[in-house]
Amino acid sequence: MVRLKPQREEARAEVEPKGFDDFEVKLGDKMRGERATLGKSLLDVQRELRIKASYIAAIENCDASVFETPGFVAGYVRSYARYLKLDPEIAYERFCAESGFAVARGLSSDDQAKAKARNDTGKKRAKIVSDELFDGAKTPYAPTQSSAFVGIAPEAIGSSMILLAVIGLIAYGAWVVLQEIQKVSVAPVEQAPQIAMSLGPEYDTAQGNIGDEASLPAPTAEAFDRLYRPQALEVPVIVSRDAPIATLDPSTLGSFAPPTLEETAFAPLDLVAEDAIELAIEEAATPDPVVVEQAAPQVAVLAVQPAWVRVRASDGSVIFEKILAAGEEYVLPQLEEAPTLRAGNSGAVYFKVGSQIYGPAGGPGGVAKNVALSSASLSDAYSEADPTIDDDLLNYINLATAN
Repeated sequence: MVRLKPQREEARAEVEPKGFDDFEVKLGDKMRGERATLGKSLLDVQRELRIKASYIAAIENCDASVFETPGFVAGYVRSYARYLKLDPEIAYERFCAESGFAVARGLSSDDQAKAKARNDTGKKRAKIVSDELFDGAKTPYAPTQSSAFVGIAPEAIGSSMILLAVIGLIAYGAWVVLQEIQKVSVAPVEQAPQIAMSLGPEYDTAQGNIGDEASLPAPTAEAFDRLYRPQALEVPVIVSRDAPIATLDPSTLGSFAPPTLEETAFAPLDLVAEDAIELAIEEAATPDPVVVEQAAPQVAVLAVQPAWVRVRASDGSVIFEKILAAGEEYVLPQLEEAPTLRAGNSGAVYFKVGSQIYGPAGGPGGVAKNVALSSASLSDAYSEADPTIDDDLLNYINLATAN
């Protein structure tokens, strides 16, 4: 009979999947992730924090050997942690733990702060000197009593007193000036008052009798009129004119009027007649002076069929551009220099100089370029238009004549 041996129960290790919290996230990986979230490079951080890019990389790598001065490491790590919106103290502790960095005890700002706090606490305890048992106790049910003037420094009291004194002096000075301005001083004079205006001898009385109103006669209307009416109104003398200015004729009045018979009566009649005849002959022989230049004849561009025209000034600017309809014309403005014309379908474009029509500007369907639009150049370059050749021009002339 075969005897089977019992199989050993092998302990099977249960393998479970690891989660994110099972892995250790170092400080450098967390800082790189936050920097990548902000979308900043090392150079961007250097530009904004004014810290070298090599120092930023050393903080992320937890390598304290890169820093030249160990005393600045704590400040760099905390500043970079604040930039990434992390807790600066936790970041600095993790940096020291992962890099093995330690600051000398004399250079640690935290140690100095703790030592200062211990000294202040010792001083406060030394100041509490009392025989009462619970005066120096810090239990919540027995609070210590403090004076109202404990938080006031003597220097602040002196400064406040000086400020109040200056304000009082300024207010007093303003009040004194206001009182002086409002004062009205009346000084007596030795000269007795005099009468400024007299109403007449019947009303002029001594000053001692002015109060006796019953003895004064009643004032008349003439006296009031002389008292209240300004004397300057009686001085001007207004002389009326012969007639309104618009009706005056300078040829009959003044220096331009011809001499009368009384003014020439002293001369013999024959001499007066001879002088008049000679003067008339001289006036007839002398032409009237021309003081205004005669205007040039009006120039217009006429289209008997639809045609495109563009008129440019002498400086090259376009003053008119349009497709003229049949029978439409454009009158040129009066310019110092003649403009130029460029026209399409030039066989249907004519020029009106005064009452004369010249043209056409070119052949049928052609383009006319750089045509000087002056009366002299148009009359020299083109001949008068013949209505019998162009029926459209003949229709335009007949229509214009009928209108």
